[in-house]
Amino acid sequence: MLDNEDHAEFTNGESPPNKLKRRFRDRSKEMLSKHAVKIAKQAEEHERFINKVTHLVGVLGFGGFCFLLGARPQDIPYVYCFFYVIFVPLRWIYYRFKKWHYYLLDFCYYANTIFLVDLLFYPRNEKLFMVCFSFAEGPLAWALIVWRCSLVFSSPDKIVSVLIHLLPGLVFFTIRWWNPAYFEAMHPEGTGRRTTWPYVEDKSSLWTWLFLVPLVAYTLWQVLYFLIVNVLRRQRLLRDPEVMTSYRELSKKAQKANNIWWRLSGLLGDQNRLLMYILLQGIFTVATMALAVPIFLSYELHVIFQILKVSASVWNGGSFLLEVMPRQAILKEKKKTEVPPVPDQ
Repeated sequence: MLDNEDHAEFTNGESPPNKLKRRFRDRSKEMLSKHAVKIAKQAEEHERFINKVTHLVGVLGFGGFCFLLGARPQDIPYVYCFFYVIFVPLRWIYYRFKKWHYYLLDFCYYANTIFLVDLLFYPRNEKLFMVCFSFAEGPLAWALIVWRCSLVFSSPDKIVSVLIHLLPGLVFFTIRWWNPAYFEAMHPEGTGRRTTWPYVEDKSSLWTWLFLVPLVAYTLWQVLYFLIVNVLRRQRLLRDPEVMTSYRELSKKAQKANNIWWRLSGLLGDQNRLLMYILLQGIFTVATMALAVPIFLSYELHVIFQILKVSASVWNGGSFLLEVMPRQAILKEKKKTEVPPVPDQ
């Protein structure tokens, strides 16, 4: 026999087994969210200690990575895969608590997922490698400079943000120039031996796989992102203004500073700022992917670009430590010493 509730749902098109599955799925999501919030709250309570540990581990890890980069560059892809598999899920837990989890739909995570698939499952696919190279040394690499990503060893969030954009380029740099094993692995069967790489040598093919195909893949992400964030989850975002997306954060900061991004996004009027943001991001992506082509063809240019990326991240980190962190510390201390107002009796 069905009870009244079950009968009502059954008549509405949902059978008891489907109802149980839905309940189980909802409870599972609720439990995961509760655990994520609990872990994030505990992390905030011990923020100073965690920052000290992070600084120690970050400095030692950076030194170890530099040693590995020189001694065993062929192992760098495995270091990257380990980093992504471990730290991105941890970031989701933290961002879920902060209501920042929609950031994980950004292009950098989309691209990094493709990198992981390429390195783990299709390491001999030269064309997929070139697409990944374009992503890594195109929009992801230039985002370090344009969006002022800061290498701050005492901030886990900033370290992960920098590495998500910086590591892929270093991985594909080592594969492109320092790893002869990949050169051999990508040798097409049934073709004569060559001394140059890539095997796709004519300019039209290079531009196809380093520019046109990556641009199509980027466009696919942009369409999916718009449908998920601005259509499917639109009501959720409207109900809770604390839930952050990249567009919300950029608009908030740009409006407050009244900087060039805010002025450019308003060229088509306030009602079209989102469209203008998508257009500006598209222009940025096209320009940076085009720059990835000469970087792919020149070892010297590629080395200079690696130095530029690391230098920009370290410089921004120094600016953050000397200018931003002192202000943040003062604000936190003020909040702690503020006495809450006594309600009127």
